[in-house]
Amino acid sequence: MAEPSAADPDASLPPYDGIRLADVRLVRTPAEAAAALAALAQADVIGFDTESKPTFAKGEVSTGPHLVQLATDELAYLFQIGSAASAQTALEVLKPVLESESILKVGFGLVDDLKRLRAKLGIEARNVLDLATAMRRRGERNSLGAKTAVARFFGQQLQKSRRITTTNWALPRLSDKQVLYAADDAHVALRLYRYWRANPPADAASRPRRAS
Repeated sequence: MAEPSAADPDASLPPYDGIRLADVRLVRTPAEAAAALAALAQADVIGFDTESKPTFAKGEVSTGPHLVQLATDELAYLFQIGSAASAQTALEVLKPVLESESILKVGFGLVDDLKRLRAKLGIEARNVLDLATAMRRRGERNSLGAKTAVARFFGQQLQKSRRITTTNWALPRLSDKQVLYAADDAHVALRLYRYWRANPPADAASRPRRAS
């Protein structure tokens, strides 16, 4: 086991046991989209995140999102936004679910995600809760990240590989590591939300606020 460092104070914690690959669904066909919509429409809360191909050149504008992740308690659904055909299939699920007032969407740092979804796909997400601010302790000013939240609430280390974070999310075929990384981002947000609401901290900063 690597020694903890000042740069990574959570390194001594046991690793977070994320979602299994068998519990991730890559939604590509109309039949898969219909099954995903049926499952997601029944959820009261879902985990939510997006991934975009990183930009490196100065002034370069992101063409993301290239991947959208939604998670129920049991499964994570990944939607690739590449070709016109894949985007249309994804939209048949994403638009009704993300615009639903009855389904709460939770995730971390969702401001850019919402802007990109609006600009690229015309989706006006509703009933969204950004845990980055909602789960902060009283007096904290910095946004809370998923890694810090996992350490704080679960006593575990959420492993975040920069190599995967900055990978090409626009690839037509994602690696298993990409799939698990992306699925975990949405699924862990839902798990943290469930725990947080069942065990409300005494030092919560404020009542939850919806993102828009």
